[in-house]
Amino acid sequence: MIIEVERKEIRAVALTPIVQQTAFWAKVKEKQGILSHAFDFKVKKNEVYVDSQCDHSTNADFLLLQHNLNASNYIAYVPYGPELEPSEEVQGEFLEELSESIRPLLPNNCIGIRYDLAWQSLWDSEEYYDENNLWEGPPEKKYQEFRLNYNTRNWNLRRANSDILPSNTVYIDLKPDEKAILGRMKPKTRYNILLSSRKGVNVRKAEMNELDIWYTLYTETALRNNLYLNDISYFRTVLNARADDTLSPATVELLIAEKEGTPLAAIFLIISGNRGTYLYGASSSKQRNCMPTYALQWEAIRRCKAKGCTQYDMFGISPGPDKSHPMYGLYKFKNGFGGKVFHLMGCWDYPFKEEQYKLFLAAEMHSQGYHL
Repeated sequence: MIIEVERKEIRAVALTPIVQQTAFWAKVKEKQGILSHAFDFKVKKNEVYVDSQCDHSTNADFLLLQHNLNASNYIAYVPYGPELEPSEEVQGEFLEELSESIRPLLPNNCIGIRYDLAWQSLWDSEEYYDENNLWEGPPEKKYQEFRLNYNTRNWNLRRANSDILPSNTVYIDLKPDEKAILGRMKPKTRYNILLSSRKGVNVRKAEMNELDIWYTLYTETALRNNLYLNDISYFRTVLNARADDTLSPATVELLIAEKEGTPLAAIFLIISGNRGTYLYGASSSKQRNCMPTYALQWEAIRRCKAKGCTQYDMFGISPGPDKSHPMYGLYKFKNGFGGKVFHLMGCWDYPFKEEQYKLFLAAEMHSQGYHL
């Protein structure tokens, strides 16, 4: 496999449904003090294709974020990228070749690359589902690494100890009409959407000067669920970022569900390409019987469909219906909307400097709230 890599301007990053791989996301990270880099790459071997009938080379690109670890070193992070998904048998070879091809273009103080792969998990196949059609998950880490590194030269791909972006999600097909989308939902979800309307819940788009409403709900949610608490400036950046002069802009909306003027829940909805993504959510502990979160999701689905989206990403669930999992509540809630559960590959590292990489892993394991 031959891969040629070269730098490109951030503004020229191609439009994609993966918001974390857009010029918009680079703008968000720039405002947070994180440098972004964009690269074009060309693959000159047809085995990389999912479609085995294709016999031409292909061009693609990806966005890379530079995360400083200390004054001396940084790690290159590729959020949900690269988007190009090779055939299963060459995925490790592809990542190795891509890493070695980009290595000369990165500063010497880069200790390695972390790929947060949005590809379908190699273990999301029939043999990994039980008799109740529930996913049993991937095997032990060493077996995952053996499979991905098979046929590589260096056997250097490492499964990260944890994922940064969600590695399990629900995708809703928006191509059918609204009646059909509702019909695919579980009866209780459909009932709760209708109940929220009868209870007088209204969903509206909020403006920038109403971000405090969001942050009050978000803070309550984070404290209630013992979650990492971002500063309000983080969300202001997401809502305020613009990339309209690029090839891959995104539309961001803050939606608030309220009853009689009282905010009950809110979400950040981002539209990029043909996909809408539910990125952040928050809710009050008050009047939960009014089902405001159901009203929000239904309105988000309708807005995405009206804007030409063919898919809605509900962004983050537990791997399955394990009641002990901290994200089980999200699994139960989101799975009711009639989408398809999708398991991703998650985070994989390709170290350049072994000693510094080991120190990075040790620091990561002991750092609460660490995220890229």
